[in-house]
Amino acid sequence: MALETATYTLANGITIPQIGFGTWQTPDGDVAVASVKAALAAGYRHIDTAQGYHNEQGVGQAIKESPLPREEIFVTTKLTNSNHSYELTRSSFQESLDKLQLDYVDLFLIHWPNPIAFRDHWQQANADSWRAMEELYEAGKIKAIGVSNFRPHHLEELKKTAKIMPMVNQIFLAPGEKQETVVSYCKDHNILLEAYSPLGTGRIFEVPEMKQLADKHGKTIAQIALRWSLQHGFLPLPKSVTPSRIEENIQVFDFELSAADMALLDSLDGVVGKTSDPDQATF
Repeated sequence: MALETATYTLANGITIPQIGFGTWQTPDGDVAVASVKAALAAGYRHIDTAQGYHNEQGVGQAIKESPLPREEIFVTTKLTNSNHSYELTRSSFQESLDKLQLDYVDLFLIHWPNPIAFRDHWQQANADSWRAMEELYEAGKIKAIGVSNFRPHHLEELKKTAKIMPMVNQIFLAPGEKQETVVSYCKDHNILLEAYSPLGTGRIFEVPEMKQLADKHGKTIAQIALRWSLQHGFLPLPKSVTPSRIEENIQVFDFELSAADMALLDSLDGVVGKTSDPDQATF
């Protein structure tokens, strides 16, 4: 499959590029502008940011300076933990649009299900935020809505009041961290899984099995990890600020891992650490 045609289709029929450019821990300003411009030049058409990353301004500036038409760039941002509630969701979403210099975003996510400030009423806080997101979706300000770091019990609570179910759940997925219970639930409910930190925040480069497969296929360790993600039907979001790596990370559509390769990677456990419990988050 060619990069240009490599898309998934969300539950509402919207198409989303199969690989996205992550910007977590990318500083705002010149670094954010340069890295996003490099990503767009390399062929990425999907940019992922968040209110909590504090770089929406730089991401938006890069998109503005790109010669690409707006409709060719899929833009995601996320609701930060302090902005749960109906009113804060609406007002902070408008702030995100202003920073990004956009009229709409393609995907808006609740970043965490159970922030410490809302711990005693997280169910209601999520329901209120989701209602605001549904209204913004129906108004055309958001093309698709979803969540991040949600586990099945969080999604079941949301289902009690939601008119529209999440189309995406963005979670930590990499060889060694498969989150099988969450993945199974989402696949059963037609919720696309996006894989953040698909390179295990760098720890993947120390795993011998990854080196073995990289040598076998003549690819980088990062490319092997991203290919694993794609073959599981996940949408990986690799992050880099180095132009050569940004380019390498999208060159994953010209080879395939065998069933034995996938089984080897699936047998890894804990090599990149484990996801934190969202119900114990201290932020």
